[in-house]
Amino acid sequence: MKIWVDADACPVVIKDILFRAAQRKKIALTLVANQYVRVPPSPYIKSMQVSAGFDEADNEIVRLCEAGDLVITADIPLAADAIKKGALALNPRGELYTEASIGERLNMRDFMDTMRSSGVQTGGPPALSQRDRQAFANELDRWLAKV
Repeated sequence: MKIWVDADACPVVIKDILFRAAQRKKIALTLVANQYVRVPPSPYIKSMQVSAGFDEADNEIVRLCEAGDLVITADIPLAADAIKKGALALNPRGELYTEASIGERLNMRDFMDTMRSSGVQTGGPPALSQRDRQAFANELDRWLAKV
């Protein structure tokens, strides 16, 4: 089992939680991004830089992830593709995407995208709170306990 991170938009505090967990549990952690991502020296942690371009990192994560792996992303289409391959997907706020919930999330994403395209200002997500960080750490620990 491996952990794959959509690192371009992953908050630093979430990366730090993942670094500690990978080291503690001796599990492979790969951060995939369009730019260089610095990681601590560890035999369990690496970064992978992909070419610049829309969805390049997402495509590489989907290509490499396997059933049972964990994908960390706030990108709903990436989460859906990972779930199709049998992986689990967790967003940085601690929400575990499931087969049951991902369809609804894709529909909401598409709806919001349509709203933004028509000129409606929808705003961005709120800042990552301490509660979000704790929810993420708890879900990560649940997954690690099963591995």
